[in-house]
Amino acid sequence: MGKLTQAHIKAAIGKPGRHHDGDGLVLFVRESGQASWVARIQHNGTRREIGLGSLRAVGLGEAREKASTVKAALVAGRDPHLALKPPKEMTRTFREAALGFLEAKTADAKISDAKRKQNLSQLKTYAFPALGKLQVQSIDADTIAACLRPIWTRKPETARKVRSLIIRTLRFARPDGALFIGTLGPAVADRLPAQPKRGNFEAMPYAELPAFMSRLADKGGMGALALRAAILTAARSGEVRGATWGELDLEAAVWTVPAERMKARRPHRVPLSPAAVALLREAASIKRAGTDLIFPASSGKALSDMTLTKVLRDMDAPFTVHGFRSTFRDWAAEQTSLPGEVAEAALAHTVPKAVEAAYRRTDFFDKRRELMDSWSRFVSGGDAAAVLTFTPRATR
Repeated sequence: MGKLTQAHIKAAIGKPGRHHDGDGLVLFVRESGQASWVARIQHNGTRREIGLGSLRAVGLGEAREKASTVKAALVAGRDPHLALKPPKEMTRTFREAALGFLEAKTADAKISDAKRKQNLSQLKTYAFPALGKLQVQSIDADTIAACLRPIWTRKPETARKVRSLIIRTLRFARPDGALFIGTLGPAVADRLPAQPKRGNFEAMPYAELPAFMSRLADKGGMGALALRAAILTAARSGEVRGATWGELDLEAAVWTVPAERMKARRPHRVPLSPAAVALLREAASIKRAGTDLIFPASSGKALSDMTLTKVLRDMDAPFTVHGFRSTFRDWAAEQTSLPGEVAEAALAHTVPKAVEAAYRRTDFFDKRRELMDSWSRFVSGGDAAAVLTFTPRATR
């Protein structure tokens, strides 16, 4: 415990000289009344003093932390003069870091040149004016939210893409990026208002979904089972209602929807989370004879879309079945730091022609499996903390 207190410091301003806090920390007061902190150390057999900043800029607590950092560096055999200097990567401007991030992606065959140009254009237009000249170390949730706020509700889709680019740049640029980003995404979301609903599909806020899924699991009937499957897989209602046993490989945990049943008329592989596999095994235990449908109506034909809607109405849930796809998309954007392309691939959305070539080379299946596993843990009310800190592998 140090000797100095705030009262001692206040009195020391009028007493030029050296005021010792202990453990090498000294407050040096000049005749002019100016005061600064120094750390006294023994380095290579010589006593030295390392400046820690003026009293006006550095408080007692911070001065003690800095002095401790200097001594720790000395014990570890590092140059104590460099201990207080941030890593070079942290002093780069955001613009420099972003250009470096995009340059590193030029070797990624999964990303087209058109996509990279689009990313650069979005950063130049919406991020660089506010963040471009700031050092990476000074950018936090407040500065990112302030940057996005002018377009957050006016251009919601663009704003989400820009947010993803900002967060991915910081993950790339900071030495502690993988750990830092796990808390940054949710912190930015907390500082921004809700975006307007997209289209005519009322979406449940994702924070309400775990409690809703718990209620839904207690509700019997094929419609409730199909609705749970739609939520866990983020699939369209028609894809779930028309699903057949022949499309499943439960051992590999993969559901392959044929092209003729997909909106984009391309086959779509869905990675099945453990929760989704358990649900499908539950459906297998009540499999009906005479039909290959996983979720048949009592007639043996496919359930109608109104059957799933009725489940929501019976539960007094003022949302639509399709809206749960928007719920998933919002969760993926705000609670994970995966690129938006991965979530879009999970939703089997049609992509612009500029990035179509990239999608032909990959469907991000492995990353989607990680994403869907995290999603299922979240909606099932499992390890929520693991979801909030979810980040993809570092890109460096």
